[in-house]
Amino acid sequence: MSPRETPDWLNFSKQSGYVPQYKSIWQSVVAEIDLKNALTQQLQSLHRLGLSALLAGKDGLSFDFSEAQQSPTEASDVQSAPTVTKAAPATAVAESPVGQPDKKAAEPPVKAAVSKPLVAAPSAYQGTSKSRQEREQQLSIIRSEVEACQTCYELCRTRSQTVFGVGNPESKVVFIGEGPGANEDRQGEPFVGEAGKLLDKILTASTLKREQVYILNTVKCRPPNNRNPLPAELENCRGFLDRQLDVIRPEFIVCLGSVAAKSLLGTQSSLGKLRKQFHQYRESKVLVTYHPAYLLITPSAKTYVWEDMKMLMKELGVDL
Repeated sequence: MSPRETPDWLNFSKQSGYVPQYKSIWQSVVAEIDLKNALTQQLQSLHRLGLSALLAGKDGLSFDFSEAQQSPTEASDVQSAPTVTKAAPATAVAESPVGQPDKKAAEPPVKAAVSKPLVAAPSAYQGTSKSRQEREQQLSIIRSEVEACQTCYELCRTRSQTVFGVGNPESKVVFIGEGPGANEDRQGEPFVGEAGKLLDKILTASTLKREQVYILNTVKCRPPNNRNPLPAELENCRGFLDRQLDVIRPEFIVCLGSVAAKSLLGTQSSLGKLRKQFHQYRESKVLVTYHPAYLLITPSAKTYVWEDMKMLMKELGVDL
């Protein structure tokens, strides 16, 4: 293909692909707040009666009355996991015992769990570089753990099977999507539906082959109705993702879509702002571009993906 020739995939006709749907299951946690308010009133009454010994008893019992002076309204705004008792800022994200956001937040605020790395990433990949056989063995161990995982109540009950990842464990380039779709759930391999066919065309136009790269997702189970993964689901799967990257140790990571980009990089910046530059994750350079499923319903965005791929390949020493 000459440098000026337009790749076939850029003319790929508009097809119906899945449209990720947001779904939120909201719950409130108020029992401990009520308990604390009752305890606060009792302690204040005792304090007014002169029983100040409760502030520092011989058994170490203590209570901060400055905290107890908060208004009932302020106390009622505390929405978090059962172990949290202090009032949280209005922008904080709270989760119920089953890991779902509090219903008061219509959208994930700026400091939602997905807005920062769900697992703190060290500056370098863990372990040392290994042979292909050793990498395959390590990935096989992680795959077995993924297949046995029952952490996400909804996902593990609606999945047909887990979708671990596929490709060359020694690849310089890793592509990360958001989550498996219906086809991936049936076949157990990422990007095998219409979006996967388009990704194959993009790779071919970029002088890459599917078997040369490694492809995986942020979560290993299909979210019902192809909705985006919830923050708690991303967190539950993050350990598997980090360990996969520890084994592969890619030079470049391509995040396909905003879910993968925001989760990996720990940012709430829009995909448009994250494009056309390299970010850093551990020892890898990270490039952000649109998900192939988005291209199926917005063909005009293919031009932007092609720009991003040319930027990636130039770093790999290939001019497209």
